[in-house]
Amino acid sequence: MIENIELKYRVGALLYSPALNRKVADSIIAEKFSQPYSLALCLEDTIADDSVAFAEKQLGSTLRKLLEASHSSKFYVPMIFIRVRSCEQLLRLWKELADCSELITGFIFPKYSVGNADPYNEAMRKINSEAQKPVYMMPILESGDIVEYSTRHTVLSDLKRKIDSVKDLVLNIRVGGNDFSNEFAARRHYDETIYDILPISQLLGDILTVFSREYVVSGPVWEFFSSDNEEWKRGLRNELKLDKVNGFIGKTVIHPKQISVVNEALKVSHKDYEDAKEILNWDENGLQVGKSFAGERMNEVKTHINWAYKTIALAEIYGVN
Repeated sequence: MIENIELKYRVGALLYSPALNRKVADSIIAEKFSQPYSLALCLEDTIADDSVAFAEKQLGSTLRKLLEASHSSKFYVPMIFIRVRSCEQLLRLWKELADCSELITGFIFPKYSVGNADPYNEAMRKINSEAQKPVYMMPILESGDIVEYSTRHTVLSDLKRKIDSVKDLVLNIRVGGNDFSNEFAARRHYDETIYDILPISQLLGDILTVFSREYVVSGPVWEFFSSDNEEWKRGLRNELKLDKVNGFIGKTVIHPKQISVVNEALKVSHKDYEDAKEILNWDENGLQVGKSFAGERMNEVKTHINWAYKTIALAEIYGVN
């Protein structure tokens, strides 16, 4: 179903906004945010229980305003995802927002678990049987049964089977860094990374081990967006560096200031770009190993081919530095 294999890498910096936000449409139309980015309009944790109906109404107003504006002017329209509370809400909103469905790239499912995976998966199959274009899903792995060490590996294996059953509909897999931190009453500061919290680091490693060979897994949210001397940027860059080396691609962000930092981190170095091109263009009948572009490391086709494909895809989207 994914027509362009690069689409999964294009989610990149996913900006979260409460669906109640009345200004987000105007900001998009005025192109106030760094590009590229994706947008998540949230109906879950950011919305009080007694404000859900109003948030749903505002969500519809936001999408319709964007749709109308896109027909009369040219501006960057991000991939837009809706973070829902339940499978029932998902199906109802799909019908209620049918007139602006062309703007909806997909839906985000918080606390996606073995217990609710089947209804969500079936709902997405139904939606795609009706839709004029692919509608994707992005499950968030953040439930307590993943945290529990005695069940973790069984749960992750079961979740993998559930997700594999709708593989063509899954654009990214996301992780709930704040939910995991809450389980351990932990919170990092801007001079620390989530990898410094050992129980969470181990948990993220397990998720990557299970999923990252076949799926794009996006990095956990970074909370800081302001501080003296912009230390928050250095902290985010440090965490993005560790995200990248461990296999996360992209990042959940909660403030527009963070988008440009994430995009810069997603750029590919010139050395990596040249090595990736060389590996992908290697003579299949000749020697399969040789010096890198800069002459400082080894390139071997059989062991670096997957890295090379990913590197070229990221370079085409985010650029080379």
